[in-house]
Amino acid sequence: MLGELLYLFLRTPMKFFRWFFISIRAALRVVAVCVLVSVAWVALTRVLPPPYTPIMFFRTYERVLEGEARGIERQWVPIERISPHFLRAVVAAEDARFMRHDGIDWKAMEDAMRYNRAHKGRKVRGASTITMQTAKNVFLWHGRNYVRKGLEAWFTFLIEQLWGKRRILEVYANVAEMGDGLYGVEAAARRYFGKSAAALSSREAALIAAVLPNPRRWSPASPTSYINRRANWIQSRMRGVVVPL
Repeated sequence: MLGELLYLFLRTPMKFFRWFFISIRAALRVVAVCVLVSVAWVALTRVLPPPYTPIMFFRTYERVLEGEARGIERQWVPIERISPHFLRAVVAAEDARFMRHDGIDWKAMEDAMRYNRAHKGRKVRGASTITMQTAKNVFLWHGRNYVRKGLEAWFTFLIEQLWGKRRILEVYANVAEMGDGLYGVEAAARRYFGKSAAALSSREAALIAAVLPNPRRWSPASPTSYINRRANWIQSRMRGVVVPL
């Protein structure tokens, strides 16, 4: 009797540890598969244009719910067919240290944290780089939870390593939301100014970049006084911006 009780006592923790190690091994396999898939996905989009992005799906779904049948406007163009004015404008507006950071601008992040602490209760200042925005736009959904932030950091690291700055800027210019149902600089240039992205002037490029914080609210073709002031500020910074042409 005593021997049977001792056997049962020893057997229970052994079964638990066996189950625990099996679970850990299975979890590690899942993580390994996810890592390999994400690396392959990023490597594939290094040479092929992303066919569709999560934000495009989300916006299309919103339109269906609202009873709209209108699709999206986008047209992929290589970086050689994008005005250097536009490339300088988005870097000046969104990420002035784009060429100097490794995907995450730690200095800008520290500055934003200090600003938000000093101005608690006011509009929050972000520190999202062009690389981070591209990772979010191409591979992830929009949101502020820790899981998405962690995945954003992972994809930011991957595209910095596998794509490089020139490809990151090319993809960003082609997938960023630039109006209601409008994605990419080529579609934006044609809708707002009736010309190709390659023909954008310095002012037109600055106006498009100026509305990017909220492109569904503002229009480069009919800028408010705030957008004009912001475009002026962007143009003043464009002269000192270096981009990977």
